[in-house]
Amino acid sequence: MAIQVTRMTEADIDGAIDTIQQAFANDPYNNWVYPDRSKVDLVRNRVSLTLRCRWGIKHGLFYVSRDTSNPSKILGCAMWLAPTPPSQPQSWSLYFSSWYLWLSQIRMNLWYGRGGLSTKRYWIWKERQAEAQSEIWTSEKGYYFCNIVTVLPEVQGQGVGRALMEEVLKLADEEGVPCYLESSRSVPNVAIYERFGFRLVREMTCEDGTGEKDRIKLFCMTREPGAGADGGGVA
Repeated sequence: MAIQVTRMTEADIDGAIDTIQQAFANDPYNNWVYPDRSKVDLVRNRVSLTLRCRWGIKHGLFYVSRDTSNPSKILGCAMWLAPTPPSQPQSWSLYFSSWYLWLSQIRMNLWYGRGGLSTKRYWIWKERQAEAQSEIWTSEKGYYFCNIVTVLPEVQGQGVGRALMEEVLKLADEEGVPCYLESSRSVPNVAIYERFGFRLVREMTCEDGTGEKDRIKLFCMTREPGAGADGGGVA
């Protein structure tokens, strides 16, 4: 299969969301932050992801992959945030766009409701994430942040995820900038990302209750520029 990776466009959004919803259907973090699965609203989720994709097309590094023999079908997507040096102030464009995204999400919640999302758990995660990043992010150049990488189940193992990862890892190496990601699975994800040169630097625990299902662990990983890969990788 000849894989082509391009920047996401408006026309790619629906296909990209298909890959996200399928890939994260049984994701541990997804199950934790949406604890009542009977209330999960995929329509509301699609609206939310559409807002995020439109923001990312303008301000992030959002990519899609496709088979060149069937370019109409999106096989996977990757959502990266560009590095921002700590000393660099946020641009006015990004500031206003982030506020617009926030207001759009409020309007969406008023129309669709929360769709099963536990806002308490969401903010617990955001607090733990902020704590982790404040300790881990020490580079004066900032970090390329890999927020999401997804591949349709039927094409996993065919190099789609690797192509999506390498698109930004090459940029990071050329610019001498480190990368960061958070995985919700230790096995097999940590070993997979290690093949790209990432290393596990912290385990981040989010808790809301005393039961096993009330706890989620995320695995924070960083990659120094120029870190080698062993030829394996995300399927």
